[in-house]
Amino acid sequence: MEVSYSEYDYIKSVERITEILDSSDANYIEHNGIPSRTNLTYTNGYNVDITVLFVDIRGSKELSTKHTKPVLAKIYRAYISEVIAVIKGNSCISEIYIEGDGIWAVFNTVNNKQVDSVFRTAFCISSLVDILNIKLKKKKYSTIEVGIGIDDGNSLYIKAGYFGSGINEVVWIGKVVGEAANLCSYGNKTYSDKEIMVSERVYTMLDKENQDLLSWSTSRQCYHSYAVSVNMNKWVQENGNKERLLTYSN
Repeated sequence: MEVSYSEYDYIKSVERITEILDSSDANYIEHNGIPSRTNLTYTNGYNVDITVLFVDIRGSKELSTKHTKPVLAKIYRAYISEVIAVIKGNSCISEIYIEGDGIWAVFNTVNNKQVDSVFRTAFCISSLVDILNIKLKKKKYSTIEVGIGIDDGNSLYIKAGYFGSGINEVVWIGKVVGEAANLCSYGNKTYSDKEIMVSERVYTMLDKENQDLLSWSTSRQCYHSYAVSVNMNKWVQENGNKERLLTYSN
């Protein structure tokens, strides 16, 4: 967010801190599903159950040494643009955040079927990366690998920022966001790590067909998969990559 200069006044800072810390704990309530952002103030919050998905490029530092900045910009723009497009294709999507070459999303999931849909989004992202890599190869650019992590759990949903300035953002407080990021960091990290990493909680909420696409990783203490979309993988195979074998229809 672009901001402009304003003089700092520590007395007003003390007043704002006092107002925030003196707000009632009763303002933080349990809620079924994610409420509208318009319901948030600087003194309330909602405990909600969410599913979080992280996707991040592996070896991005090495990638930056192989190409000029304009080429890197094109690679990152294509990757970020289309990962977001896939995520937005899930009707449960609530929030999307971009942090460097990492993208993470919060899904408003109130039942197992909706959690299952997030796993489907994950393997569509996996197929998207395969499609992108075919295009990158044709341009003689470096291909990319990603890790994808998914977790589900309770999070505190609050509004935070500089009161009265218009500078604010939604903040998610709880282990679920950190755990999804941690699972993402394992994806494709070593030879034995598959691309998609899923917590035990998420695994138990998936349907049997999707559970069958996952296997237990003893080293990471989670489930992982190389699942891809049948429809997207058909395009991949027809256009230059016949290596993907584990598939599932979207």
